[in-house]
Amino acid sequence: MDASSALLMTLGAAALLTSWILLLIVSWREDYAWGLFSLLLPPAGYTYGLFRLDKAGQSLLLALIGWLLVYFGW
Repeated sequence: MDASSALLMTLGAAALLTSWILLLIVSWREDYAWGLFSLLLPPAGYTYGLFRLDKAGQSLLLALIGWLLVYFGW
């Protein structure tokens, strides 16, 4: 793995972690149950984000960017 690949993977992982934290904040503010589901089952949190794009759109966009960075770094 060369340096640019490692940088893309690291930035992608950081973007994914940041998006998950943002999604946790949004889901906890909306409802306690969604916050708990988002904490324990991250795919359920992203499903919540798909249904509430008005509130969780930024975190989903950041997750998409993170996945693209990981993909291009692979």
